[in-house]
Amino acid sequence: MIRPSLLVLALALLASAAKPADYRVPRTSFGKPDLEGVWTNSSVTTLQRPTTFQNLVASQAEEAALAANFNKLVGDANATFIDPDKPAPPVVKEAPAADVIESDMHLARIDGQPRTSWIVDPPDGRIPFTEAGREAVKAANKDSYEGPEGRPTSERCLTGVGSPDGPPMINTAFNSNYQIVQTRDYVAILVEMNHDVRVIRLTDRRHPPDSIRPWMGDSFGWWDGDTLVVETANLNPQGAIHTIGGGFAYSPQGRLIERFTRIAADRILYEFTVDDPVNFTRPWSAQMPLRATKGPIYEYACHEGNYSLPNALAGARAQEREAGGQTK
Repeated sequence: MIRPSLLVLALALLASAAKPADYRVPRTSFGKPDLEGVWTNSSVTTLQRPTTFQNLVASQAEEAALAANFNKLVGDANATFIDPDKPAPPVVKEAPAADVIESDMHLARIDGQPRTSWIVDPPDGRIPFTEAGREAVKAANKDSYEGPEGRPTSERCLTGVGSPDGPPMINTAFNSNYQIVQTRDYVAILVEMNHDVRVIRLTDRRHPPDSIRPWMGDSFGWWDGDTLVVETANLNPQGAIHTIGGGFAYSPQGRLIERFTRIAADRILYEFTVDDPVNFTRPWSAQMPLRATKGPIYEYACHEGNYSLPNALAGARAQEREAGGQTK
C-alpha cells in the first residue's frame, strides 16, 4: 500500500480545488458519482513549469505572450483551420496536420486561474529528482538502433507518443482524448493513443507479485465520498513517462495515487501524487482538468509490426555497411 504520508498529501490536494458548493454530482444507476463520458486534457500547460514562468498561476501578460508565441509557431495554418470567420482554405493534396486542428493552444485553467504547470508541489513546479532519477531519465532517452528492444516504447507502439496513457495521464499535442466507463466493480479508461484500455478494479486491493509489471502498472480504486481514488503500483521501469520539457521514469518502488473528482458538468479535476524514494527526493503532486469533449473516439491503429520500426533498423544496418566500406 501507499505510505500514509503520501495519502495525506494526496487528500490535501482536494481541499485546494474543490467543486463549487452549488454543484450536484450526477450519479450512476448504482449510486456512485458519474464520471462517464469522453474527456480531453489537451493544453499547452506542461507537467513541469517552464523557466519563463515564475509562479503557478500565469499573469495576463505571460499568458498573452505564450499565446502569441504559439500562434507564431503554427503560423497562418492555425488561423485558417480554426477561425470560423476565415474563408475556405485553398485546395491542397494533403490534409492539415492533426495537431493544428486538435490542440488547445491555451494554458489550462483550474479555479479560473491559468496554470503554468501541472505540478503544484514542490512549489517551483519541478520534479525533485535524485541522482538515480536523473540517470533513469537518461537511460530512458538513450537512442539505440541495435535492435527493437532499444527503441522507445512509443516507437514500438507499446505506449502512446508523449505518454497519454501514463499513469499519470499526460497531455500531448494531439489525440489527447479519453473515454471513461463505469460499473459497480470496475472503472475503465479508454486511452485514444495508444488505443489502450486501463482497467481499475474496485473490489480487490491486492497488487500482483513484483515480477508482474504491465506498461500501465496495476491499479485498484475506491470511493472517498464523491472522489475516485486510485492506487497504482507494479509500474514498469521501462515504460518511462515522456513529456514536453522532460519526463521521468519509475523505479520498481514507484507508486502513484490519483484522484478523479467531478466538479462541473464539463469538468473532472484529475490529481495525482507520485512517490518513488529511489528516483525522487520526496513525493510530488499535480493537478489537471479533464474537459468534456465530443466523441466517439476512433481507433488509433498503431502496432509493433508497423513500417517505421523495421525501416529504422534497416537504415541503421545500411549505415553500418557503408561505414565498413561495404556496398548497400
